[in-house]
Amino acid sequence: MAAITHGADAVYIGGPSFGARAAAGNSFVDLEQLVRFAHPYYAKVFITLNTILKDSELAEAERQVKRYYEMGVDALIVQDMGLLKLDLPPIALHASTQMDNRTPEKVKFLQNAGFQRVVLARELSLQQIQEIRKACDVELEAFVHGALCVSYSGRCYMSYVSCGRSANRGECAQFCRLPYTLVDADGNAIVRDRHLLSLKDMDRSDWLLPMMQAGIMSFKIEGRLKDVSYVKNITAYYRRRIDAILEGHPEYKAASIGKTTLFFEPDPEKTFHRDKTPYFINGERSEMVQLATPKSTGTFVGTVQSVSHNSLTYSGEKELHNGDGLCFIDAQGNFDGFRVNKVEGRRVFWNEPVEGLSVGDKLYRNYDIQFEKMLAGKSSERRIAVDFKLSEKEGQLVLQATDEAGTTVELSIHEDRQVADKPEQALQNLQTQLSKLGNTCYQARNIEVKTSQVFFFPNYVIAGWRRQIIDMLMDTQYVVETDRAPLQEIPLSQLPEAVNVMNAKAKDFYQELGFGQIEDAYEKTESPNVATPGRASLQNSILMTCKYCIRHALGACPKESKANKTCGNVETRLIASLQNEPLFLKTGRHTFQLTFDCAKCEMIITTPE
Repeated sequence: MAAITHGADAVYIGGPSFGARAAAGNSFVDLEQLVRFAHPYYAKVFITLNTILKDSELAEAERQVKRYYEMGVDALIVQDMGLLKLDLPPIALHASTQMDNRTPEKVKFLQNAGFQRVVLARELSLQQIQEIRKACDVELEAFVHGALCVSYSGRCYMSYVSCGRSANRGECAQFCRLPYTLVDADGNAIVRDRHLLSLKDMDRSDWLLPMMQAGIMSFKIEGRLKDVSYVKNITAYYRRRIDAILEGHPEYKAASIGKTTLFFEPDPEKTFHRDKTPYFINGERSEMVQLATPKSTGTFVGTVQSVSHNSLTYSGEKELHNGDGLCFIDAQGNFDGFRVNKVEGRRVFWNEPVEGLSVGDKLYRNYDIQFEKMLAGKSSERRIAVDFKLSEKEGQLVLQATDEAGTTVELSIHEDRQVADKPEQALQNLQTQLSKLGNTCYQARNIEVKTSQVFFFPNYVIAGWRRQIIDMLMDTQYVVETDRAPLQEIPLSQLPEAVNVMNAKAKDFYQELGFGQIEDAYEKTESPNVATPGRASLQNSILMTCKYCIRHALGACPKESKANKTCGNVETRLIASLQNEPLFLKTGRHTFQLTFDCAKCEMIITTPE
């Protein structure tokens, strides 16, 4: 609801089960409430049913889909093609990014399979998006903000193989956020205890118009178990950026109605923030890894000038406040932080001892108490303009209400009419009473009276009309799209890989289309480190395929001539070690092997040979 009141055109949300965030289930009662709340704004509700399903779960998934259709959900975001073999109502289907949608051939396949929209892989550049747009007519959606998975989505098996928690089943243990030691072929440690797979957060706010022009019609904000402050702040930030584009580009229009008024200044750095990266959208490999920590670093506030046993002084323009959360990276590259107890000018005091803080360290605020208090209150208002018209039809008074989308409802007036003794006062009173819409999502824009005479009606009578016609307007929802396209003939030459096949229905789907190779899901095995049907062994199995590359991030890309580039505290003299393959990542009892496909610019993480 906060996302919608702060400007979202749609929200995606997990149901009671089968969503890619197993811990983010929501009840049918809550979902029905959300649908009723969203639809007057013409905002849509998409249910994430985007895990791969066991055979024993298909019947329950089918039952849930029918329930979603009955409550007016606009679409399902899915990964498992077995759902297409169930007896589903004609609800729109969106192909989840978990389906690894990277190529024109894959997107065309999904279009022919009946999907209305495809959520593209995060790794695509503008040029690649343009190529997909030219080849396909299906709606294209792309991520613009939030946490990044280091692997191509849907192609990460590290969590399942390592501890039995499957990302494709909504239970990812986030192995990419752990600290690793990078070791070369001779056993030399190149980098110790750094978050070598933990990417910064995506921020493409400067790329919105180019993405529109490339063919993206929907921008997606990742909100993985984030709090309401994050939802309000980031949604408002992008609503404002998009509205500015719409004002100057009439060829584009908003997908929902209602004007959002903000009572705060949105700033992405003031809620959960791991620094930022545009992540390949410009075709370049910018710095995208955050070595010191997978946690929020927030906003840079200044540099430490002095340190005592219970306080520090800093230089910088930003004002700090009692209760703020501050963090820093010490000389050894370790991340730490503390809560501010008291502020006196540029001196900051704490209660608990703070270790490792030194003069010259950069200071960041990752909890802004004043910003949080502001967001805890009423931080926005979204109102739909409505026009009223009172007229006569065949001698009968009729009150009409029309919203921004052109939806019109009519209320017949049966009260006795009394010609007003004071016409101007009666008209003013009618306008005043109809404008009292404070407890609704509407705001009166135009009030027109076209009657043969001006009539007087008591205030309580006009208030009754207002309540009735607003209820009628809210109940007259737009029609949910149910025109899912049938499966079209798909040339065998265009068939993509069939992977993550978990159930018999999905296998039937692929076999009927003529797929020669169908790869069973890792998760077909009940426990990790056991051979899976369809796989000879998990030894040397591919656990991640990544466009991000550790060697590139650390300055040892063999395709680039500038070998003096470094990241963090990795020195140029260690470049040779980074090219001494194979390389290994070690964390706790786990060891993973790295291989590099330089022709494709991909890094592959496997179990050791």
